[in-house]
Amino acid sequence: MQIIPAIDFKDGKVVNLKQGRLDELTAYSEDPVGMADKWVEQGAERLHLVDLDGAFNGFPVNHDAIATIAKNHPSLTIQLGGGIRSAEVIENYLNAGVDQLIIGTKAVQSPEFVGEMCRQFPGHIMVGLDGLHGMVAINGWKEVTEISVKSLASLFEVDGIEGIVFTDIGKDGMMGGINLQSTKELADGISVPVIASGGVNDIKDVEALLELEARVDGGIVGVITGRAIYEGTLDLAEAIALTRAKRES
Repeated sequence: MQIIPAIDFKDGKVVNLKQGRLDELTAYSEDPVGMADKWVEQGAERLHLVDLDGAFNGFPVNHDAIATIAKNHPSLTIQLGGGIRSAEVIENYLNAGVDQLIIGTKAVQSPEFVGEMCRQFPGHIMVGLDGLHGMVAINGWKEVTEISVKSLASLFEVDGIEGIVFTDIGKDGMMGGINLQSTKELADGISVPVIASGGVNDIKDVEALLELEARVDGGIVGVITGRAIYEGTLDLAEAIALTRAKRES
């Protein structure tokens, strides 16, 4: 399992939103590129980038900064979400060095789009499922649908996606612990890898997720952490060392 630092872009800054709410925004840096450098120096092998401007507007806004991060760290795996709603956008980001594109809102509104993109860009497409009380939220979490996370995940696994990023909105940015039960249920119910997101607070949450990973036979391949590493309640280097030791044991 990998520890994956998150860098959320908003108005050129690195920010974090509590439960996806713009009125609960905390800005941590005005240098997203420098922040990426910092996490790589601490051992990150993969970054989770989110163009929040893109998520709310429906089109990419922070392409240049994201491309610079990819150029600076060619060996780093970069997954990106936020405004990924056309083949042109996906192709542009892949050409810029992004490895995995996460389709969120578009996957819910036009499910066939996921299969089309998997065929056009094999090995590069993931789906982001953001849930509140088990139901999928879209459009920057402004709208909660009547579609369950589990049913939609089952639909996409046959399309050839590389994995699912599952975010529990109720936990996101709250640092109150991961929703282990929902994460386990999703990982148990599908064959594609799951990356957990939302609620990480400290090293105990990482330990709990490692125990859960063992019980679902490796279906949980990573966890995204944002506010915890920015607030300092989780030491990124320590968490990465713990997961590496577990992989090598």
